[in-house]
Amino acid sequence: MENTTEVTQFILLGLTSTKNLQVPLFIIFILIYLVNVVGNVGIILLVLLDSHLHTPMYFFLSNLSLVDFGYSTAVIPTVLAGFLKGRGVISYNVCAAQMFFFAAFATMENFLLAAMAYDRYAAVCTPLRYTATMTTSVCAGLSTGPGVCGFLNASIHVGITFSLSFCGPNVIHHFFCDVPAVMVLSCSDSYVGEMVLVYVASFNIFFALLVILISYIFIFITILKMHSSAGYQKALSTCASHLTAVSIFYSTVITMYLQPSSSHSMDTDKIASVFYTMIIPMLNPLVYSLRNKEVKSAFKKMIEKARLSLRLSF
Repeated sequence: MENTTEVTQFILLGLTSTKNLQVPLFIIFILIYLVNVVGNVGIILLVLLDSHLHTPMYFFLSNLSLVDFGYSTAVIPTVLAGFLKGRGVISYNVCAAQMFFFAAFATMENFLLAAMAYDRYAAVCTPLRYTATMTTSVCAGLSTGPGVCGFLNASIHVGITFSLSFCGPNVIHHFFCDVPAVMVLSCSDSYVGEMVLVYVASFNIFFALLVILISYIFIFITILKMHSSAGYQKALSTCASHLTAVSIFYSTVITMYLQPSSSHSMDTDKIASVFYTMIIPMLNPLVYSLRNKEVKSAFKKMIEKARLSLRLSF
């Protein structure tokens, strides 16, 4: 028999069914989203406008900010609409599109963090050859690669999930169309699809983590050999922000996706999903800007220029 899909739309239960919490949560999450947008778009503009930030490190940081903005935007507007309506209704095709863009941007972040680890390895371990190693073409390849991987991974996730039959129920116990939450609604056997997705996600995550781990092993070996305390501190400061972002991202993603959807707890998934769809994209620009003197200096220059232009206009 061919797979048939009788469900034409899904109902998203959202974060909570308690009516008294809808408005406070709406205010909290719209503030989170505004901080997310201002922080990530601000990083992108700083890197574009300040010539001192036209280096591989900040090129990757601006790409990371673009990805963070993308995958939070794929989810948060649906969440906000759900708070206003009590529960959200999403069509079959829009659900597939949301899943695609979220999976694509999340995969891009995964591989971008690995590319940034390699960049830090080149900067700390081979500083004299850094400009020769991290050429424009290499940086372009390391930023394009995650995009290609994201597109392919999202295509696999959406293709497998929506090749299943959905003949009811159509209530998704989540606040967006995530793979595990949608798969459990299928009325056909999803075991093979689940295993394929687990293996694909495992390869993506552990390949990126392996690159990050190897890069930091060499970085820490190089740091331990340094005799200058100034060089030691500089090397640590260049890696601290990236390590923080890596720790936050992978601690939630590994818990979330490296198990079959049948063994997921939806309430636990919701909490983890809030963290990596809303909190992490908001924290990344804060982590990088608060711990980075060059970003703070570029921000101050931009504020001063804005004040000067306002004075001249009046």
